[in-house]
Amino acid sequence: MRVRGYNCVGRDVDGNASLTGGVCLFMSNLYPRTVVTLHASLQAVAVRIHIHSLVTVCCVYLPPNDVVQQVDLNQLVSQLPAPFILLGDFNGHSPLERGGHDDKNSRGRQIEQLISDHCLCLLNNDEKTYFHAPTRTFYSLDLAICSPTLLPMLNFEVEKDLHNSDHFPLLVSHVTGTMVQNRAVDDAILNVFEAIRNAADATIPKTSNSPPKLCKPWWNASCQQAKRNKGVRGVF
Repeated sequence: MRVRGYNCVGRDVDGNASLTGGVCLFMSNLYPRTVVTLHASLQAVAVRIHIHSLVTVCCVYLPPNDVVQQVDLNQLVSQLPAPFILLGDFNGHSPLERGGHDDKNSRGRQIEQLISDHCLCLLNNDEKTYFHAPTRTFYSLDLAICSPTLLPMLNFEVEKDLHNSDHFPLLVSHVTGTMVQNRAVDDAILNVFEAIRNAADATIPKTSNSPPKLCKPWWNASCQQAKRNKGVRGVF
């Protein structure tokens, strides 16, 4: 496939030609880039491109019915020069994907593990990325994951038009001055406070507001027996 002004790097599905899938990246000729050679069994391609800085962009597709090993995901990430952006259709369900369902499947747990093990950041917001026509329901199967150093510099959006597909395009752009809204410092502090409080509420078990009753250091078995005897005498 050729698009004027762009170069394409892609990977077709290995084996049976009737299978669907495959991935490709189109890169503007305006920016210098190099292809990253990936030694992985997954459907993935990656390039190093210099726009505002040198960044690796990787596109991946994980078919919903394929068994994907965690070691294959780890191997893919380990081959991506940092910082990088990992984009693709992961076909997973997890509460971590904020636009998804509360349910999770094995693929969703794998994605959670990948992000946790490699200290990565999920760019997705509450916007859904996939429309399932038979049930007319929306999911977040397409993810944008990045290195921590890129998180403050990237803006994530989901386009509203399906363009005759069942997936909405993901738009990841570099944050500019016009995107930043100057707000009061107190508002920023409140946002940080609420983020910390929400994280604590979700992960730290709550205790009772009443302080526990402390045992007297001099109380022993003899004291306990004397208390019982006093109670028995009171009955009679």
